[in-house]
Amino acid sequence: MRRLKIKDNSQKKKNAFSNIATLMGKIADKTLEQLEREGVFVFPEILKEAADLRRDQMIIQTLNDTYRSSNVMGLLGYGEERLIIESRFSCHGEDYFFQYLLDRVLDFPNIVDLKSDANLDNRLFNFLLFLFPYYLKRALRKGLFKQYILRSYNDGNIKGSIDVARHMEKNTPFTGNIAYSQREFSYDNSLMQLVRHTIEFIKRKPYGNNLLIKVRDEVKLVIDATPRYEPYDRQRLIEENKKNTLRHAYYREYLALQRLCLLILRYQKHQIGTGTKQIYGILFDGAWLWEEYINSLIEDMFYHPMNKGGKGGQRLFDGNMGLIYPDFISRNHEDRIIADAKYKPMDHIGNRDYLQVLAYMFRFEAKTGYYLYPEAQGSDDLKLWMNRGSTYEANVMPRKDISLTKHRLKIPVDAPDYAEFVVRMKVYEEEFISLFSV
Repeated sequence: MRRLKIKDNSQKKKNAFSNIATLMGKIADKTLEQLEREGVFVFPEILKEAADLRRDQMIIQTLNDTYRSSNVMGLLGYGEERLIIESRFSCHGEDYFFQYLLDRVLDFPNIVDLKSDANLDNRLFNFLLFLFPYYLKRALRKGLFKQYILRSYNDGNIKGSIDVARHMEKNTPFTGNIAYSQREFSYDNSLMQLVRHTIEFIKRKPYGNNLLIKVRDEVKLVIDATPRYEPYDRQRLIEENKKNTLRHAYYREYLALQRLCLLILRYQKHQIGTGTKQIYGILFDGAWLWEEYINSLIEDMFYHPMNKGGKGGQRLFDGNMGLIYPDFISRNHEDRIIADAKYKPMDHIGNRDYLQVLAYMFRFEAKTGYYLYPEAQGSDDLKLWMNRGSTYEANVMPRKDISLTKHRLKIPVDAPDYAEFVVRMKVYEEEFISLFSV
């Protein structure tokens, strides 16, 4: 097996990828939408969930004789070739920062194995399993999925269309029963049965019960709604769900759950990467994880508009025009602060980033803005004062009332183990939020 590790937001010479050249030919300069169609699982769903994760974003982009990675982290494979995209804060083969983000945002169990000698295919499968509670809870917020299904009966209480051929087969000589079929609006349908099979599959894993205990209420709802569950029906239900994927936009959460269940139940090591969809893997948007993690630190002090589901959207102009979603708006309206989470190095924050936050500040009459970014080095915050005046009149000078600050959260890169990493992160988090607690 040939594999290569790279880091997000980095550049490498093309010759460094020579041992996975076939895989790179399949993924380089391809958009996330294209990779998703080819079988790669993208978290969160593109466009619908993350403003920074666009359909046209590329995970690996060609720049002359180099390849450049983006904010995306994860695992990709093709045949015997593997590519692992770690966070740029990984050190000595240990990506504790990525594990910490997953733990804080998605409540991943600590059994996520990120060691350098771990089998990539096993790690991929674990990621899929650990995402299941998140997707299950998210789908069931809309209630149990109900669908019309055609059921066959053979009794004396005829309610639907008589099935003549089946009636002749089963009721000759006539014993008083009639074979008929009836359409019913039921929770016990193929999709809910697929979810039930996934639950039963996870239960058999050594860590299955610990994983499902976080969604025990949702699990109980699914079990109660699927009394016709039979273990031997799994393959039939997999094929049925493959042919009948959900298409209605209202049920997009169930579509994501359906797709995840199919990936989990169809997973077989000897078949992975074969067939029509030969590229496989799972990709996480680092920008989305970072924003949700920052929200967990400052949610008591800031509103957090969310473009997923259109929650907290604001308008720039009268007449309901100019929909915007600032990352964070301070709850203190007398001394308003606008903050923007940026999962990229400090030197990469500029130009369009400045214009965006300044527009938000102008809209909310805020004189203070922040970029919240992760930083491995011990550099101090950078405070930028807005200019006034014009070069034409030769009177440019900084204002003393409007500022933008690049405020870093220090990330430890030399922790000897994950437990020590967590301890150090708690200290740095307190230092990070103390600026807003004054």
